[in-house]
Amino acid sequence: MMSRTWRSGALGWGVVLGGCWAAVCVWAAGYARAEEPSGAAGEQLVPLEIKLPRPLFQGTPKHIKPAPTLEKYVDKPRPPLMVPPGLKNLALKKKVTSSDSEPIVGELTMVTDGDKEGSDGSFVELGPGKQWVQIDLEQQADLYAIQLWHYHAEGRVYQDVIIQVSDDPQFKTGVVTVFNNDFDNSSGMGVGKHLEYIEDYRGKLIDIRDEKGRPVRGRYVRLYSNGNTSNDLNHYVEVEVYGKPAS
Repeated sequence: MMSRTWRSGALGWGVVLGGCWAAVCVWAAGYARAEEPSGAAGEQLVPLEIKLPRPLFQGTPKHIKPAPTLEKYVDKPRPPLMVPPGLKNLALKKKVTSSDSEPIVGELTMVTDGDKEGSDGSFVELGPGKQWVQIDLEQQADLYAIQLWHYHAEGRVYQDVIIQVSDDPQFKTGVVTVFNNDFDNSSGMGVGKHLEYIEDYRGKLIDIRDEKGRPVRGRYVRLYSNGNTSNDLNHYVEVEVYGKPAS
């Protein structure tokens, strides 16, 4: 599995960790809106606030090589994601199941326990190869964004990150794929159009609305991965799912 890590080509990877150095940061801090933007159906939008954990590493990891399939690392604050007001993290404390029912390290409850610090005792480790975790939101909801931390104690890239939403707990019907960066279809779920990315304390914030700005409706969220650039195992520190109950 690790040999696949180097399939993307070799360029020098220069990263100097920047951004917030406080114990807890707010994603949207420091941004002022010149005007009130509007979304689907003219609804007012506000910045989605994400509380970030403290950084756990500094420096330039030498084993990560940039490539056309890898998102360029930017150490500046990321722009805020504008969403309707009143969205909540619907995944907090919700039940998690997995393709690996007996994790190597940790418990599946860690995926939604609210602890995103990323140090030992804050993440679950699943077996090698393609694995998934699934969150039951307990009701159908309109979903706008997903914030994801796989592992941020070091800079690494998780492969074949695929996220799907459905009302079917078996994911056999009504499946909507909202993110897929499996550029070579090595997981057999179709070629993805999104880029791989380097993990750090900011995690990955994904806007899952459609091209018209409409949310995705569903009860279950399933997240796949297929090893990473450090080893062939799979990890999750925390997953947050932002939305509101379906009306």
